[in-house]
Amino acid sequence: MKITIAKALFNSHSYSEYRKLVSDLLFDGKSTGNEQSEDLTHYSSLNETRMDRLDKTIRIPDESILKLKNLKNEYIWLVIAEGWCGDAAQILPIFNKMAIASEGKIEMKIVLRDENDELMKLFLTNKKRAIPKLLIIDRETGSLLDSWGPRPKNATDLINDYKKKFGAIDEKVKTELQLWYLKDKGLNTQQEVINLM
Repeated sequence: MKITIAKALFNSHSYSEYRKLVSDLLFDGKSTGNEQSEDLTHYSSLNETRMDRLDKTIRIPDESILKLKNLKNEYIWLVIAEGWCGDAAQILPIFNKMAIASEGKIEMKIVLRDENDELMKLFLTNKKRAIPKLLIIDRETGSLLDSWGPRPKNATDLINDYKKKFGAIDEKVKTELQLWYLKDKGLNTQQEVINLM
């Protein structure tokens, strides 16, 4: 596992590099990932708008900033994502703001799921390649301390409850999920990840 993580880190992107990669691909009418389709490009475009908004509006509460600054060790947050993923678009700006707030205690790196299949297979959710997935790594030892994802518990419950009731995930619940993220303002994600740290 350590070798797989090290390989992924070698090919990872900073947050700004990831944003540029997604933008450049969109400019060429493409999305990240092995599969290309109008739908995925459309989702990538929507997500770019979401991330632009969240980069401006996401706030980390003072109490959380204090906890992040006072972490005992230094960490690498390795996030598995793709530009077309709606959950990743909602969560990556939160992680980025948290890493900045930590004042050097956390460095965030992003890898694309489809380019890191070996890594993704180690972190499946219910046997699925669900993203985003956050891997919390001790910078000094390179050891994996924990993982989180693909979404906060309350958002996962929303999707699971809907699936039980209606049998499938459709556009209606995807809209409900986006509204949940909007109302939550990143607070559940921040709290869950800080609790892991």
